[in-house]
Amino acid sequence: MTVWRILAVCRCLLLAGVGGQVAIAIAATEAYFARAVVVSDGDTLWVEPEDGGGQRKLRLQGIDAPEICQSGGVAAREALHALVMQRRLVVQVKYGDDYGRGLAHIEADGQDVAEAMVRQGQAWSYRWRRSLGPYAQQEAQARQAGRGVFAQPGSELPRDFRLRHGSCYAPDGNGGFKLK
Repeated sequence: MTVWRILAVCRCLLLAGVGGQVAIAIAATEAYFARAVVVSDGDTLWVEPEDGGGQRKLRLQGIDAPEICQSGGVAAREALHALVMQRRLVVQVKYGDDYGRGLAHIEADGQDVAEAMVRQGQAWSYRWRRSLGPYAQQEAQARQAGRGVFAQPGSELPRDFRLRHGSCYAPDGNGGFKLK
């Protein structure tokens, strides 16, 4: 089968305006097959689409893995590496984030990679407002079993770690970044 790329309308949001005017906002999903090239940390990786077009930086949607300089960060990166390298990935990108990464749902061998990371205790289900996130059940099971970061007493949510310590990276003086 040849490599495919789909630009599909995944949902429409009807927004009512003042005076009865209506606007429709459309979010598109880009889907393609890819191979992982680099795993930066437990929720970020670079992929190369099979049909070309250059490498893309993606963040797994729905999870938050420990920062690379945080306790459990290296183990999370290694776990993601084991799940995605040397496999054909199915990538669906719905949105972009503030760092230029596509927020993606990724499957490897039919397995939801983000769900697997949470189930292994290598990431938290991404919390937003009052929601415990899309993988709250898997996180609860990992906590109960004491897997990964949940084996450590007092493990800290990555967002709280970032608030207290800032980024793990510092400018390298050459326009790039290095670990602090």
